Amino acid sequence: MPSTATTSRTLSEQSVDDPVFAERYRAMQARDARFDGQFITGVHSTGIYCRPSCPAVSPKPSNVTFYLTAAAAHEAGLRACKRCLPDAVPGSPEWNLRDDLAARAMRLIADGVVERDGVPGLAARLGYTPRHLTRVLTAELGAGPLALARAHRAQTARTLLTSTSLPVADVAFASGFGSIRQFNDTIREVYERSPLEVRASARVHERGRPDRIGPADLTLVDRRDAERASAESPDETSTAAGAGAGAGVVRLRLPARAPFDAAGVFAWLAARTVSGVEHASVSPDGAPRFARTLRLPGGPALLSLEPGGDAASPSIEVEARLAGLGDLPPLVARVRRLFDLDADAQAIDAALGAEPAFAASVAEVPGIRLPGCLDPHELVFRALIGQQISVAAARTALGRLAAELGEHLAEASDLALLFPTAEAIAEHGAEVLRGPAARIRTIVDVARRLASGELVVSSDRERHDLEAKLLEIPGIGPWTAGYVAMRVTGAPDVLLTGDLALRNGAVALGLPGDARALTAYGARWAPWRSYASMHLWRHA
Repeated sequence: MPSTATTSRTLSEQSVDDPVFAERYRAMQARDARFDGQFITGVHSTGIYCRPSCPAVSPKPSNVTFYLTAAAAHEAGLRACKRCLPDAVPGSPEWNLRDDLAARAMRLIADGVVERDGVPGLAARLGYTPRHLTRVLTAELGAGPLALARAHRAQTARTLLTSTSLPVADVAFASGFGSIRQFNDTIREVYERSPLEVRASARVHERGRPDRIGPADLTLVDRRDAERASAESPDETSTAAGAGAGAGVVRLRLPARAPFDAAGVFAWLAARTVSGVEHASVSPDGAPRFARTLRLPGGPALLSLEPGGDAASPSIEVEARLAGLGDLPPLVARVRRLFDLDADAQAIDAALGAEPAFAASVAEVPGIRLPGCLDPHELVFRALIGQQISVAAARTALGRLAAELGEHLAEASDLALLFPTAEAIAEHGAEVLRGPAARIRTIVDVARRLASGELVVSSDRERHDLEAKLLEIPGIGPWTAGYVAMRVTGAPDVLLTGDLALRNGAVALGLPGDARALTAYGARWAPWRSYASMHLWRHA
């Protein structure tokens, strides 16, 4: 596995001893935007770190160190480049591709576990001691869990400062900082600017004058924030004064790695909406929209999602009404997983496009994504109820379950239900569920295991271990275990040949329709067999 940082020597020496350094240096020299977010260029002669596509003059190899995380660059005493904004890019696909301790820790850190439970809580979730976890993360990523969480807070804060009109105090607590002073100190240390200067720089950058920020720009920021605060009604603007305070509507933009088949994910979600919990629609300009209720650590949330940006810089536009601003980091992490925003789409398309059967499909739908999930427990019940029945029948059954056992929200609207908890299904599922008795027993059994903590289904689980735990439960077969592991953890290399629709899609593309034969043939698509599955389902 490539190391986090590479010792600085001449390029000729590195080419012989460290081909990873040479490859990254060539990508940096070419200013190849495909590598943005996959690694960071640390330039010790200037004390900054950049994205690979930074337009600045390429530094000498002897002055360069490459890092996998911004936290490692911070620990080395570097600050973010004001010109290329290295934190304003999609995240690294590395944490979905890898399934080791470091990758699983990164998924949990992005979900805000350190802010909620501290490093001991993070270590407990992963099954290790805090000391061992710190040692592994420092060795592999160049920074320990506290530094990684701090870097994530800084990046979240920058996103909120540049893409929302939240007051700066609200941004501090929404990002997970414990105090305004800690927030200000961290932002100044990482970006060498105050929070208001970071906000102003984004607006100046949009007007085509990067790195030229004067007092007028800061005055403009202050005035706009004040005007918004006075013009908006109390229920439409964030009023949080601390981590536990309530929040109003928050709007932000999440960048995706291009190419990005947003329409495909929205269509997937629209076909599976659960009445009262989710709603899919189309805006007047023809753009898809998806809205739903969701449980977050701080309480219920209502979110609306739609595509944004353009083909070169795609994004997802998020509008969320939260119980508290502290729920914003986990919401962002879950939406990124739902839309698979960090996938290395160009690498995936190049690999699958080389397969003659997929060439036309890849050309027609570049940047196909693997839909993740917002609630792992909910996904388990969707998989169990939906197995061996049509998508339409599964929607009906799930809608009935939500209506009977879901929590009703106070607001009267089309989205007034939260999907039932595992506890509710364990207690009353047998009275509500219909179908074969064996399936009902399995669903209730799984609900009891989830409610008691005997079964843990979350994005940080090791994929093969999660599949094995699911297969131990009577009534769960390879398809259900594989499907849950693929969607919950974002596993990129799962080919569900037990799925009839997937095999029908294979036949439509001239591929083997027999499960065993398709499994053998599909080995050539590794490590992107989950994305191959999406192409096959599309042609079913």
